[in-house]
Amino acid sequence: MNKRRLHHTWTKFRAVNPYYFLALGLLSGVVCISSLRANNEHMIRLRDAVYAADKAGTDVQTPLRNLQAYVTSHMNTDLTTGQGSVYPPIQLKYTYDRLVQAQGDQIAKANSQLYNQAQNYCEAQNHTDFSGHNRVPCIEQYVESHSTLKFSQIPDALYKFAFVSPSWSPDLAGWSLLATILFGIAFVISFVVRWWFKKNIA
Repeated sequence: MNKRRLHHTWTKFRAVNPYYFLALGLLSGVVCISSLRANNEHMIRLRDAVYAADKAGTDVQTPLRNLQAYVTSHMNTDLTTGQGSVYPPIQLKYTYDRLVQAQGDQIAKANSQLYNQAQNYCEAQNHTDFSGHNRVPCIEQYVESHSTLKFSQIPDALYKFAFVSPSWSPDLAGWSLLATILFGIAFVISFVVRWWFKKNIA
């Protein structure tokens, strides 16, 4: 390419200042950081709503679904077990404890009723035994043969959750991140091309 033609091309390209791209890249980078922070703060508010519902004993499924939907569709909202961490980030401790307590109360109530039935049955069988000496083995045998309810361990894994956020999401944070990368590439390319033109038309 002769210098005259090269100089003509350079006069057209010279108006494209690489630092315009740098400024736009920095601006979109600031927007990206702010948006990522806003995503994380909103996730924390949704997570706190789950904890509040769990503690209060109100509907926990709705805030949990809202949290899952938000985390899985927005960047910088990850709720997974980190390195070295044993427990999942979301644990419905109070919901789980209430279920265990309810099961224990149900078994205790059933056992109390069964004991009363056993006592009535054995009194009818040994109505002349005023000391109750023969009645105790009868009651024990009756309870043992009629007891059907047993405490079953509730899997606590059903009340622990971990949600993964995407690497990129089509929200303000995602688009501004993409813009930052593109402006950064444009800055490098325009800077190199500008340097090459200056070197070859000198």
